[in-house]
Amino acid sequence: MTSQQEEWAERKDELKKTLISLGLPGELGDALAKMLKSPKAIQRMTAYLNYEKPKKAEVVVDEALAIMTEIDLWRQKKQMEEANARYNQMLYYGFDDDED
Repeated sequence: MTSQQEEWAERKDELKKTLISLGLPGELGDALAKMLKSPKAIQRMTAYLNYEKPKKAEVVVDEALAIMTEIDLWRQKKQMEEANARYNQMLYYGFDDDED
């Protein structure tokens, strides 16, 4: 198991323990961890649970969806910034005919 996989598993276990302490099913933690995908997102979800202490699974899932949406928007922003930087570089330096 790689260090990244170990970190993901640790974060997932933390999430499950937090959910159980709130009276929610631990299986929800497995589903949320798969849905959120990254250790950082899982940690963010756990921090939300510890701070807000929601009692309904629907609220938890809604927050997970919000976290996923923010991550997707951040990725899109970074992709657009990269495309814009390349476009500006192309405008500044012009087309390079040797790349064909």
